[in-house]
Amino acid sequence: MTHHPDPVTVHVPLGDRAYDVRIGPGLIDRAGGEIAPLLRRPRVAIVTDETVAGLHLKRLQAALTVQGIVSEALVLPPGESTKSWPHLTATVEWLLDQRVERRDIVVAFGGGVIGDLVGFAAAIMRRGVRFVQIPTTLLAQVDSSVGGKTGINSRHGKNLIGAFHQPSLVLADIAVLDTLTPRDFLAGYGEVAKYGLLGDADFFEWLEVNAPKLRDDMALRQHAVAHSVAMKAGIVTRDETEQGERALLNLGHTFGHALESATGYSARLLHGEGVAIGCALAFDLSARMGLCSQEAPSRVLDHLRQMGMPAAIRDIPGDLPDDAALIALMGQDKKVVDGRLRFVLARGIGEAFVSDDVQPGLLADVLRDAR
Repeated sequence: MTHHPDPVTVHVPLGDRAYDVRIGPGLIDRAGGEIAPLLRRPRVAIVTDETVAGLHLKRLQAALTVQGIVSEALVLPPGESTKSWPHLTATVEWLLDQRVERRDIVVAFGGGVIGDLVGFAAAIMRRGVRFVQIPTTLLAQVDSSVGGKTGINSRHGKNLIGAFHQPSLVLADIAVLDTLTPRDFLAGYGEVAKYGLLGDADFFEWLEVNAPKLRDDMALRQHAVAHSVAMKAGIVTRDETEQGERALLNLGHTFGHALESATGYSARLLHGEGVAIGCALAFDLSARMGLCSQEAPSRVLDHLRQMGMPAAIRDIPGDLPDDAALIALMGQDKKVVDGRLRFVLARGIGEAFVSDDVQPGLLADVLRDAR
């Protein structure tokens, strides 16, 4: 492993709700010093899951104790099904039991599931308490921990119940990613590649060269995470509540969410894998619509294959519903406007835009050929 670079800071300038995202190795061990300036009194409530607690909770609590910060922790079950009404209720009631006040800080310590759930709990309890994100997966560090989208799932689909609630600080300890399985690391990488594809061709080119080394080189990893966060921060700052540009962050998601839904949000298909397949499908669709050259979808596919990621529907194990059923699942997505499916399409790598003008026949062709 290469030397440990110092943390870098990406600022998210949202007026009186502005905050810093700190990115670097060793931030869990420095968490006390990072969080202390935000506190009105020296105590925090931490919510985490069993997996993260087993690996990292003692270290986080020790880092807080060194700064004289008392902490209590609630440990929830891991997995997507934790993003539910019962766990939200349990989390809010536990935080109230802990006498968390509006001026206190709640710490969301885990991947995207914990960040989304705990952020939503913080948004609704006492009509809004402050929270700090300490994301422990690549997916959460580059995507879900930044930008203030919080929520839980419904039987109608993912993230349909939620609120915008910005964190007060994000601590992305990139050394923690060493504890991820290769599959989870790569699933998170699906969201990293998405940033290049949606708005930065030079970054995608950098990834084509350097992404295979992100597991081994801390400096490269830091650059990939920081660049992704900076891109997201810029988009969120310009369009916090997704009236326009922020929708570009959904590249690959209309396809991806339908595939996740079709696999029951199970381990058969992780979110970042669905996004990766979705990006490949979106570029395929764009090429068929004459928006971009045939070379663009080939590059997307080649890069995902080079990384060892699922890149087509045929890479998902087990049976899937037919194309008509998948298209119906796309209609359940939040991105439907006035009943019309909205896709993020591309005029080339790094040139994404939003369109609701996709011919159903072409969509069926894309799905058929991806099997």
